[in-house]
Amino acid sequence: MLSCVNDTRKVVQAMRLGAHNYLTKPFQKAELDAVIDQCIGDAKGESYAGEVEELCDDVFFVAASPAMKKIRSQAALVANVDIPVLLLGESGTGKEVLARLIHKLSQRAHRTFLKVNCAAVPADLLESELFGYEAGAFTGATHPKPGKFELCNKGTILLDEIGEMPPLLQAKLLHVLQDQQFSRLGSRSVIKVDVRILAATNINIPEALATKRLREDLYYRLNAFTMSLPPLRERKEEIPILLKHFMARMSELYARAPLPLSPTMLDACQQHPWPGNLRELSNFVKRYLVLG
Repeated sequence: MLSCVNDTRKVVQAMRLGAHNYLTKPFQKAELDAVIDQCIGDAKGESYAGEVEELCDDVFFVAASPAMKKIRSQAALVANVDIPVLLLGESGTGKEVLARLIHKLSQRAHRTFLKVNCAAVPADLLESELFGYEAGAFTGATHPKPGKFELCNKGTILLDEIGEMPPLLQAKLLHVLQDQQFSRLGSRSVIKVDVRILAATNINIPEALATKRLREDLYYRLNAFTMSLPPLRERKEEIPILLKHFMARMSELYARAPLPLSPTMLDACQQHPWPGNLRELSNFVKRYLVLG
């Protein structure tokens, strides 16, 4: 896609229609060469950039299957379109890894990346965790504390398990998405921030909207662009790569020599459905290394 203006809506529409990349005129020859090289690689069935795997903030990203190669290309494209991205997929499919990759590829890469698990923080504490508080805002608040949005200014925040966020707090998050500003608990002062918001969930979106578990207006704000990660059982060609990575990482972590991965074991692993996805695979390697 070529455009004389950097119109985010047009870029997103083109991406949804299948655009591989976009350039804003005027552009440098090096930018055009990079886009052409990527398109040629895709046409030949090569991976997104000559790589099947990469480290991203010490988190391993693999793109060996066609579905994951497409996701990797989408990540490169959406990284510098400063819009919210909604990451969908079963638990353990690597949504946080993808979020970190998007941050790494964006112009915010040198800034802070923070993750907040909305399911792990008690509902009555989540608001202060995100937005901070002033001294005296509640019992025990003896000193002011900035929230994650302040700490993440100019950076990227991942709101994991967004479907577990209480509805009232979803309304406040919607305000941040719309106006890029909020107030700490116990304060009327408005704080302006520039934060890229990524959200992840494994819930059934239509069901969550129907039951009001997820606010419809918030969903449409977060849904500027959606990326769906396939479960591990649908990308079995990546299992040998992941097994070797997890073995190397666990052997270093537990100071043990790596154990061999026989062809029989690799075949058995590729036949297993892995309902827990990458998390289950990682735990399998840990048990194998520790127990033998």
